[in-house]
Amino acid sequence: MDMEQSGGGGGIAARRPQPSPAAAGGGEDRLGALPDDVIVLILLRLDTAAAVRTSVLSSRWRRVWALLPELRFHLAPDGHRIREILDAPEALSLVCISVTTKVAGPESAAAWLPAAARRLSGDLVYHNMTAPARMKKRGDVLLPCFEKATSIELNMGFLRLALPSLGVFARLAELSLMRVRFRGQCELGDAVSSPRCPCLQKLNVYLSRGLHNLSIHSESLVQIVLDNLASLRELTIVAPNLQRLDVKHSLYEDDESEPVANITAPQLVFLMWRDVYDPESIHLGNLERLQRLSTNYFNVYGLQEDNQSCLSLLQLFKVIDTLRLPLVWQDIDEYEYLMGDMEMLPQIRFLYLSIFNQGHGVGANLFRVLRICTGLRKLSLVLRSSSSLECLSGCPCDEPTSWKTEELLLNHLEDIRILNLKGADHEVAFLKQLFKWATVLKKMTIAFDYQVSKSKAEEFRQALAGSSRPETFVGFYMYQDADKRVLVLIKPEDQGTGL
Repeated sequence: MDMEQSGGGGGIAARRPQPSPAAAGGGEDRLGALPDDVIVLILLRLDTAAAVRTSVLSSRWRRVWALLPELRFHLAPDGHRIREILDAPEALSLVCISVTTKVAGPESAAAWLPAAARRLSGDLVYHNMTAPARMKKRGDVLLPCFEKATSIELNMGFLRLALPSLGVFARLAELSLMRVRFRGQCELGDAVSSPRCPCLQKLNVYLSRGLHNLSIHSESLVQIVLDNLASLRELTIVAPNLQRLDVKHSLYEDDESEPVANITAPQLVFLMWRDVYDPESIHLGNLERLQRLSTNYFNVYGLQEDNQSCLSLLQLFKVIDTLRLPLVWQDIDEYEYLMGDMEMLPQIRFLYLSIFNQGHGVGANLFRVLRICTGLRKLSLVLRSSSSLECLSGCPCDEPTSWKTEELLLNHLEDIRILNLKGADHEVAFLKQLFKWATVLKKMTIAFDYQVSKSKAEEFRQALAGSSRPETFVGFYMYQDADKRVLVLIKPEDQGTGL
């Protein structure tokens, strides 16, 4: 027998947590002498299951874990064990319960959620990391009524969720549901409306299935996000204090019927409607206070019906402060050119363009956009193409080439931000023209794609030398890493001297 198995002074025996001398029957119990609040601070740094196991260290520690204000279970193997800990008789009210599971079936969550509802007076976070293809067990998870919870975040891993038909979530301010498979005739609208959620301010539902009809009547909601629900046929929202509404890829239409929506939100400030829109069936109500609008994708090349929702929505507004518009380049050899359909835009102060150009030139098409919104004061261009290739000479993406010589006066534009430049020649050509058009430009910020080398960025910078006016500050930035978290200014000594 080797040393690791014998327990003779090393190996496994040496690695096991050892009780304090006092717990073993002699000596001073130094761990036991620590105040409860210090022990709690130590235990808060541990996963809750590990914190419970520390009771072997000292008789004083055996029940101190029950004083923890937060319980966190990472990759918890057994929902019944979580319930046992939550049901401990000494346990106090909790400000946070966080549970992460992997490949967990419905019985796991069903085992501990009722106990959590009894104890929680703060935040609930549950993430089930199960992939849909791996789900074998069928069944529902019944969400109990959390009367004292302030926020609930559920990522169900596409488990089926049944909502409570009774009870009031009296303090709930934020509800986020992700990867939920709603059961049968879901009553989500009833559960989140004012009678049962009188304090609810934020409702977010992402990447979920089985929600066909949603009717919300709420006096308290200020934000609603519905993202990738896919099967929503009827949507009704009556929310007099709602300020933000996002509807993305959630409404379902087929050859037999169109989705129906009725929105009453007179205080709405921000609207993202990245979904089908037909004014005959989608009624957005009074939007006089709207300041920011984000539309569906506009296809530069495609089929004419592809852009109908976007164009119909834009026609609702004559004046708006901020417009977010995504432009998408399809396969330009197979589809019709559609930029001519964009004949007018609302009068706007700030234009935010997301550009999915797949390596194609952007100058001709951005010229078409800018010439119908000459009152701009701020412009943001974000290049979101994953391609680092430039198109071949003679590609129709640069037509008509008259954009390089035509006059365009952007005499209100003071601030320009361009992100994820690749350093391509067509980008140089467009920026040179942009400097000519923006006659009162004060600041231009340029950030290169994280794959661009420093030498390539410097080459691009030199290619623009002399294009800007002396009074314009032009800052070139590079990302420090692929996470795109930190931007570093190139040649900071040039600040304030243009290019």
